[in-house]
Amino acid sequence: MRTIVPLWRRAVAETLGTGLLVAVVVGSGIAAASLSPNDVGLQLLENAFATAFGLAVLILIFGPVSGAHFNPVVSAADWWLGRRAGTGLTVRDLAAYVPAQVVGGVAGAVLANLMYDEAAVSWSSTDRSGAHLWLAEVVATAGLVVLIFALARSGRAALAPAAVGAYIAAAYWFTSSTSFANPAVTVGRAFSDTFAGIAPGSVPAFVIFQLVGGVVAVGLLAVLSPDAGQAADDVVTPPSDTTVRSGASA
Repeated sequence: MRTIVPLWRRAVAETLGTGLLVAVVVGSGIAAASLSPNDVGLQLLENAFATAFGLAVLILIFGPVSGAHFNPVVSAADWWLGRRAGTGLTVRDLAAYVPAQVVGGVAGAVLANLMYDEAAVSWSSTDRSGAHLWLAEVVATAGLVVLIFALARSGRAALAPAAVGAYIAAAYWFTSSTSFANPAVTVGRAFSDTFAGIAPGSVPAFVIFQLVGGVVAVGLLAVLSPDAGQAADDVVTPPSDTTVRSGASA
């Protein structure tokens, strides 16, 4: 028999999961810049590997509690696609998930800064502006959302930790933006003037085009998997034998 996980507990899981994800991204970026100061390619490789493995582990930890979305675009797609089938997040769930993810993202950057004896908050000076970067964010985000729902739709959501981690690692390299693909992570990375940072002035455009990527993904899923919404309860990972997320309330 499945039990309902209270919304507050799922929100805590999304805060912790997103926060630790940003801590992995920012922290490994600081470490990479320190360990390989004269080789940007190696820095990116180190950052990508740490992020891929860290993300997979975090999905395994928090998936049974909240689904391990860690991403407002994933949560919004889960609500939108699942609303007709009565699956996935409710509006109330979404209203709790998104702020939890953003707060977690900011806290994760502060945590990474402190772990490396940096100022708790140092606004990033890394400008990431340009149409090519925005297009890359559309591609990276759309690919991520399609992957997640394709896995859930085909009953392979258990592979999400490895598959999502592998996708993000690859997208670090095949996109010019190094695949932020996540508004909460993007906001958090503005709070660290280190290797993985993004200047606050570059954040709004990144977020807008990540949302566009989410819309593109929903359109692709409507064509490729019209019934993807029926699997929204299994995004990103399936619930455990004793856990269900949809419609849960505190």
